[in-house]
Amino acid sequence: MDSARLADAMAYAVSVGRTNIQIFRRGCLIGRGPTNDRSDGVPWNLWSGTKGVVSLVAGIAYDQGKLELDAPIGTYLPPDFGDAAHRAITVRDLLTQTSGLATSTTMELLTSFGPIDPDVGAQAMGIPIVTPPGSTFAYSGRAVDLLSAVVEAAVGEPFQQFAQRELFDPLGIERSDYYWAHDRSGHTYGFGNLLIPPVDFAKLGLLITDDGLWGDQRVISSDYLHQAHSSSPTNPCYGFLFWVGPGCAELPTFLPADSYTLAGFDMQNIFVVPSLDMTVVWTGGNGPTTNEMVPWEFWRRLYAAFDEPPIPDPGPYVDPDPLGPFRGIANNFNFPLLAGALGIGPDAYPSCTPLACRGETLAAPFTDQPPGCILYTCQGDDPRTPGIR
Repeated sequence: MDSARLADAMAYAVSVGRTNIQIFRRGCLIGRGPTNDRSDGVPWNLWSGTKGVVSLVAGIAYDQGKLELDAPIGTYLPPDFGDAAHRAITVRDLLTQTSGLATSTTMELLTSFGPIDPDVGAQAMGIPIVTPPGSTFAYSGRAVDLLSAVVEAAVGEPFQQFAQRELFDPLGIERSDYYWAHDRSGHTYGFGNLLIPPVDFAKLGLLITDDGLWGDQRVISSDYLHQAHSSSPTNPCYGFLFWVGPGCAELPTFLPADSYTLAGFDMQNIFVVPSLDMTVVWTGGNGPTTNEMVPWEFWRRLYAAFDEPPIPDPGPYVDPDPLGPFRGIANNFNFPLLAGALGIGPDAYPSCTPLACRGETLAAPFTDQPPGCILYTCQGDDPRTPGIR
């Protein structure tokens, strides 16, 4: 590859809001963004990239025989938790975003800016089921919060404790590196709010690139990972909380068919392209509204850096639908669901209020959040805040 053209690809990414870029080929780091020295160790919110991490933790529980993919979630939850219809949702339904739960932009956005939710698992069990579970793809953050609660119940210990020992420790990701938000009941958010340094995010990318191996240690099975990055029956673009295939999420249409990505709001991505033996990890903020343009132009430049480009230049990005990112949002406001998420009204879980849930008094909002961790990033030297390394 040509180093000058590689640098051009990274310079473009920085110009559109990427603060950290890491490019790997054949397991080797071949490119670092020009601002990486300042950002490598700064914990950054993965937003929905967190969903992919939850999928990995669920996969480890599956490998250990503690979680069955086609088991109803009621198998693992306390017997008095939720009604029969919600308890019949399967683990696979949650992994493939086919839970059948109603979704709401307002609920999922307005309660995502800090640990203010009473109990995200209970909140999910209070959301109306609007389609038969397993039948229809509907992207939901709360369904992944419920998956986090199910995994926690299945393994019999706090979710983050299990994740630290079984996933992060083997990769050398220290508990002090990251902040993963809890709700006011102490349960882990699954939809997002994992703030982790880009260098550690890249370790997760290399783990899935190497089919679940870290050096000589098997961390997660190739069987589970193959299912995670394969299309599911209800959405060819989606596996187990991974986006799959060119033209899906931030994957340009000219990438190879085996491409997949972990994707979070404002383009927090791990791109894996097995046929090129290439992994790209980037984080950042304040990107353009048209997210599809940025990866298109970046990968176009990255292809040009090959001495023998894999395909001819696909040309500049042309937006087929400039209003695409905004379509459907106005029709997705659901204030009863938003109130229910806060423990108010008919869509609240029966025993949840703004002050208590399922017999437990709730912590005050934002109690879990260290002072230096705000929305996107963690900075500062408070002992509860992951440090800048």
